[in-house]
Amino acid sequence: MKKVNMIVDVARCHDCNNCFLSCKDEHWDNDHLPIAAAQPRFGQKWRDVLYVERGQYPLQDVCSLSYACMHCDEPACKKAAKDGAVSKREDGIVIIDPVKAKGQKQIVDACPYKAIYWNEESELPQKCTMCAHLLDSGEWSQPRCSFACPTGSLTFLYATDSEMAEKTAAEGLEYFHPEYGTKPRVWYKNLYRFTQCHVAGSIELHDKKECADGAKVTLTNIASQQVWVAAANNYGDFKIDKLEPNSGAYAVTVEYPGYAAQTREFALHASVNVGTFYLNP
Repeated sequence: MKKVNMIVDVARCHDCNNCFLSCKDEHWDNDHLPIAAAQPRFGQKWRDVLYVERGQYPLQDVCSLSYACMHCDEPACKKAAKDGAVSKREDGIVIIDPVKAKGQKQIVDACPYKAIYWNEESELPQKCTMCAHLLDSGEWSQPRCSFACPTGSLTFLYATDSEMAEKTAAEGLEYFHPEYGTKPRVWYKNLYRFTQCHVAGSIELHDKKECADGAKVTLTNIASQQVWVAAANNYGDFKIDKLEPNSGAYAVTVEYPGYAAQTREFALHASVNVGTFYLNP
């Protein structure tokens, strides 16, 4: 059976917040019973955008990650709910019943992703519904958030589990926080830009005051002896990405024909700019 899936390409997100705004527009002050009661004006972000900045000036980068209920195949919220207040539809969407869930604040606490909010006035746990009321109407083929995304960061699709397994392998899709063990139906692409770190720097041919275009850069994890090799761009800058935070001591060596090589050692805790290498003949 084909089920709902959402693919979030982290590299395409520009933090415009169109997804958040469209969600708020659809659900604020609008009851969509029996799918969901109205979202309050303040305090809830059924679709949020997380933000991280990596590295230091002038070689830092920023990353934004669109984030909502993961519509897990093994939802912790469903296990915590009483009287069938949370259900998993055949199409994969997880729904919190706005009548049965009244007063069940434990549903909020059960979500490891912190994607469920408590409506104090209505005494209801609330979250993203994947705009199930629109999909069920037959007039919409996707939720408001993915429809509003101008960069293609959010892609909604119906696919079988085997089709998604093939797509995951082909495109390098990942779960956000797989350690939670809830088997989300939301997949992330280029997630390393949010969860991992980089080593960056610059190289100058000091005697010529020129950028060392094409200089060889070798990064070595001193403990494991794992090696990464890159080349400086035409500005003399380099970046080696997809490194694990707090992964120990590293050595970076830069080489350029006719110039003496230089090596620097450092401990990698988070993304770092190791500075400028001034090479001399």
